[in-house]
Amino acid sequence: MRPFASESALQSHYRLALYRTWGRIGLSAIRPAGAVMTLILIGVGAGGCSLSRPDAALAKMDANEVTGSLRTAPAAAPAPTESDLAFARNAASDVLTKGDKDSSQPWENPETGARGSVTPLAEAYSAEDGRTCRDFLASYVNGRAERWLQGAACKSSHGRWEIHTLKPWKQG
Repeated sequence: MRPFASESALQSHYRLALYRTWGRIGLSAIRPAGAVMTLILIGVGAGGCSLSRPDAALAKMDANEVTGSLRTAPAAAPAPTESDLAFARNAASDVLTKGDKDSSQPWENPETGARGSVTPLAEAYSAEDGRTCRDFLASYVNGRAERWLQGAACKSSHGRWEIHTLKPWKQG
């Protein structure tokens, strides 16, 4: 059976329309004006990420203001006072006199509230001048800040340990 003439005309028209549609899929479906507009929109959208303003930030902050987004570094402990060092020296002398390698001696200054401990690091050794010396590590805590000090003490002719070096500890 043969199709009617109107049906064959419609079928050829649909085939032609279908063929034209398939030819315009993808970027080829965008006309030149549409392609230019697409490129402009992509450029403006990507350029907006790095837009700089001549008047700087919208909200200005002082250097001492904290936003909470980054944690500030803890404040360094203030330098030990002479009275704090006197308590630490006494603790160092006591713990070094005991002679134990694994012992530690706490100390506290009731006037300033500073406290800490002194721990010998190694066995005694002979210095160049023939005195017996030992290295130690001392902690210094004042409020919420903490500092570590490394030192060396040598035994005097009277038998008492005297600190001859005390400096901030460098981890390494």
